[in-house]
Amino acid sequence: MTTREQGLQGEEQAANYLTKKGHRIIARNFRAPGGEIDIITRVQNTLVFVEVKQRAYEAFGGPLGAVTPAKQKRIARTAAAFIKSHRDVPYDEIRFDIIGILPGKLDHIEGAFFPPRTTL
Repeated sequence: MTTREQGLQGEEQAANYLTKKGHRIIARNFRAPGGEIDIITRVQNTLVFVEVKQRAYEAFGGPLGAVTPAKQKRIARTAAAFIKSHRDVPYDEIRFDIIGILPGKLDHIEGAFFPPRTTL
């Protein structure tokens, strides 16, 4: 299985997990200049931008450690592009989550980071 195929499998696992938790999937693999967001959901009145990271092992911070401050900034800019281009999607709040996947383990960090207001 290629790395891309493993990534898609991880995203599918994350999407199924979020759906079971009551999230409604709005978009997957949303792209804008300079970035991509793996999964965008809505739960209650919150728009949730989800970064999915899958790793084979925990070393070097594992999957959650792979979402560096630079990556967070790109996600926030991409989220701003989504909001601007999808004004029809209602929300009261936004949140940035990370789902880390290791063999046999899924970690969901709600509100994993908060970008500066100037980004959004």
